[in-house]
Amino acid sequence: MAVAGDGGVVREAVQIGRGRPPLPLVDLPEPEEVFRVPRIDFKAAITAVIGPSLIALGLSIGSGEWLLGPLAVAQYGFVGIGWVILLSAVLQTFYNVEITRYVMATGEVPVLGWARVPPGWWLWVPVALLMVYFANIWGGWAAGAGEGLYVLLTGNLVDQPNERTAARWLAVLLMVIVFLLVLFGRKIARTLELVNWVVVGFILITLLLVNLFIVPFDTWWTALRGLLTPALPPSGVDATLLGGLAGYTALASGLNWYNMNYYRDHGYGMGARVGFIAGLVGGKQEEVLASGVTFPDTAENERRWKRWFRLLLLDQWVVFFGGALLGMYLTTLLVYHLVNLPGVEKPTRATMPTFAADVLSRQYGSFLYTWALVVGFFILFSTQLGIFESLVRNMSDALYGLSPAFRRAIAGDPRRFYYPFMIVLLVVISFLIFQALPTELILISANMSNLGALVFPFLLMYLNRRLPRAARLRWWSYVLLVANTVFFGFFFVNFLWTQIFKAPLVKF
Repeated sequence: MAVAGDGGVVREAVQIGRGRPPLPLVDLPEPEEVFRVPRIDFKAAITAVIGPSLIALGLSIGSGEWLLGPLAVAQYGFVGIGWVILLSAVLQTFYNVEITRYVMATGEVPVLGWARVPPGWWLWVPVALLMVYFANIWGGWAAGAGEGLYVLLTGNLVDQPNERTAARWLAVLLMVIVFLLVLFGRKIARTLELVNWVVVGFILITLLLVNLFIVPFDTWWTALRGLLTPALPPSGVDATLLGGLAGYTALASGLNWYNMNYYRDHGYGMGARVGFIAGLVGGKQEEVLASGVTFPDTAENERRWKRWFRLLLLDQWVVFFGGALLGMYLTTLLVYHLVNLPGVEKPTRATMPTFAADVLSRQYGSFLYTWALVVGFFILFSTQLGIFESLVRNMSDALYGLSPAFRRAIAGDPRRFYYPFMIVLLVVISFLIFQALPTELILISANMSNLGALVFPFLLMYLNRRLPRAARLRWWSYVLLVANTVFFGFFFVNFLWTQIFKAPLVKF
């Protein structure tokens, strides 16, 4: 059996789970071989290694950081809310590492990994895609970006029906821009990484500078102490808002797996042996294997695995966790300062997308007003970019990996489905975003993300304990995966109970 990528030699195959082809055994590549650098130093780490976490971070510094986190802190303060933020970020980063452990060890994206868990693909792939789509297809991320752009262009808040309609059409235009962006590049994943380098860098740097300029240092300490102080959520807190905050701090709690496909395309570990989706313009589509590969248990592969795992920890704990926590800290700090200024009313779900810009305009002038609109737009657009592309990518990867007939129909080129399906999805989401306020849509999405924590950590345990010895879970991995289920599952159950019985199961 021929295996794509860098001349690895197939020795034999092993089966992981059931219902999918066995995984051929091929030696792990060296990171230098994959990233085409003489050695992995600081420069190479920045320019070549770091990447997938930036896409996740662009999505992360979005609806949770700009809307849900600041809204919760503005209404209830930092104590209790900050602890939910910190726990969510820590648990989600551990979860991301465990998801990517499987991707690096097999080259398979998570949605195809779930197909190996009994009873098989016919249950877990539809369930996985249904959860991801139900959590994200409502388009609150698109509606929020459209409103931000509308205010930026017109200077008017979106509080009239005709203004909301215009903002929704701008959201549709932004989805078209996402479609145009992913047309270009050798790898679609690399195009997204480069865009997020610019967007995330601008957001974090300018947020830091503005906070240094206008926020008193005692408020910085109040915010930091609230973030680090163990405490129950504040009395009377909105259960739906709290669940949404937990779900969308960092990324998407139990559904984070849908944004980890990029580690395969970036070439982490065995992903370098499997292939990637190329851009339509500037890319040449090479073979993408329908199933993954893994590595034999040898001392040399164990050494290489440890190197790859250290690079993963750098990408996740330094870039993703550090960036996500800093983004949430800076946005909530800013809004907490603004809401405590004299004469400022607390934001609501309807006013939250433009709250910071409105208050900055009245208190500090037009420059910071424009800056807040630009940052708010970039924050929500980066979320739109990540979610929209990931919805298309996961459907494409699932169909390509599971169906030989599908691969024959597209002549082995995933782009022949990827781009037409993106257009179809654009039309569907364009209809849905006219149905509700963006913050309400995002709250539904975030709480549905928590549902995934009741399912996918257990599927990961099943898969990762069957990997080559060097890549298998350690005891603490089981503990942290169960902690994800308990923490995020609690918020989903509370949200569901509230929707059914109109009162939370647990009140704080």
